[in-house]
Amino acid sequence: MKAAVVVFPGSNCDRDLAVAFRAAGADVEMVWHKDTDLPSGVDIIGVPGGFSFGDYLRCGAIAANSPICRAVKAHADRGGYVLGICNGFQVLTETGMLPGALLRNADLKYICKTVGLKVETSQSIYTEGYNAGDIVDIPIAHHDGNYFADDATIERLKGEDRIAFTYTNNPNGSLGDIAGILSDNRRVLGMMPHPERAADSGHGGTDGQALFRAVASQLTTA
Repeated sequence: MKAAVVVFPGSNCDRDLAVAFRAAGADVEMVWHKDTDLPSGVDIIGVPGGFSFGDYLRCGAIAANSPICRAVKAHADRGGYVLGICNGFQVLTETGMLPGALLRNADLKYICKTVGLKVETSQSIYTEGYNAGDIVDIPIAHHDGNYFADDATIERLKGEDRIAFTYTNNPNGSLGDIAGILSDNRRVLGMMPHPERAADSGHGGTDGQALFRAVASQLTTA
């Protein structure tokens, strides 16, 4: 499996994401935001967490207009896999690869802690390493993680089994307790919690390992 991890000014989880991919067996290349093309043969793109461009406008809005994001969107439009985490989730909504928006947390405070997530579906390359209904512990670190969409979009996500994860104890006010969603072809995942921070026993929990291992298993044999 070959993965590309996008690097924006202000990214602070790009190396963590690369380490998690490599630990699962992937060959990883870092891609600068001003690049216009992706490395050849890329199977999956990781859009990492952090504070791209300082989040001085809407979170992810400036990053979404970086040259590399046109290539990322084209990759997704061709049926390629994209994983956006935290700020990366915000970028995916700003580019239109995923519906909805991420608003300020309900209490208007930055939150950094480990939270419980419920796996809502195992029917995706990202979640098939879990069973639907599993509860996993994954860290969060965000100020703008409050997922919002109109009623029709929320109902469509539910009806199409595209809600990947929900919070067991909603920390930020997200509608429907939503912590992560899938694209209509199930190949793009955006999630606010950080599975790459739960992929090494030396850092605490390892509940995020299953996500990266499942992706590597599928894309290595594809």
